[in-house]
Amino acid sequence: MGNVAIMTDSNSGISQEWAKELGIYVLPMPFTIDGKEFLDGVTLFPENFYAYLEQDADVCTSQPSPEAITRMWDELLQTHDEIVHIPMSSGLSGSCQTARILAEDYGGRVQVVDNQRISVTQVCSVLDALHLAAAGRSAAQIREALEREGLEASIYIMVPTLKYLKKGGRVTPAGAALGTMLRLKPVLQIQGGKLDAFAKVRTVNAAKRTMLDALHKDMKERFAGARMQVAIAHTRNEVAAQEFKKEIEAEFPEQTNILVHELSLSVACHIGAGSLACGCARLMEV
Repeated sequence: MGNVAIMTDSNSGISQEWAKELGIYVLPMPFTIDGKEFLDGVTLFPENFYAYLEQDADVCTSQPSPEAITRMWDELLQTHDEIVHIPMSSGLSGSCQTARILAEDYGGRVQVVDNQRISVTQVCSVLDALHLAAAGRSAAQIREALEREGLEASIYIMVPTLKYLKKGGRVTPAGAALGTMLRLKPVLQIQGGKLDAFAKVRTVNAAKRTMLDALHKDMKERFAGARMQVAIAHTRNEVAAQEFKKEIEAEFPEQTNILVHELSLSVACHIGAGSLACGCARLMEV
């Protein structure tokens, strides 16, 4: 006893294997595909997930059940004094609010963080939480620190097709048809729990340039003088992600530890395969 458990959900993109390496715990998010339920990272993996997308299966995300959440908490509290639970942004799902209500019955031993993040920036929150826990901070202190820094992050995503945005109702059929005809490759932004349009370009190179310029602007203005964590994510686009990493390293030589991994399936179901993303978050001082 005496240590703080760091817990997140699979919306972070952290696999069960990676979680073991980090020493954290990941709550698998449920998906319903053609009426059948799957658990991210347990019974649903990128290989079969993208196969379902290609087959135009009916793919829906949903919240974990209260029983799944509390069962995991109860197990962790057998070996830990406290838990810091970092779910996806409350602006993108109701799962954070559900967890906060459930935590009221745990007498402060479970601290649920609402720091408005998902995917690569959610990973950054997990890494910050690990550092704070190692420094001896309590679960409540870690939650307060993460929420204070929550909005100090950005994600930019190049989407290769409008098909899934149309399917999810984020683009009208007419807009999707026009965009496809013009061969537009939209760049989206996730910041503060909202997925918004950021720019419209016509080539992959233009999209990457747009994202690099956005990172430059963030570094010079929003995060001037701060230490940053930069991350690259993708959906079934590993080769392009590694090439993009080299471009970012050339433009930001001070960034020596750039993370590269796949976007979470909860994001991928809205944008499909072939996307490329970059994100940055201010590193928290311990």
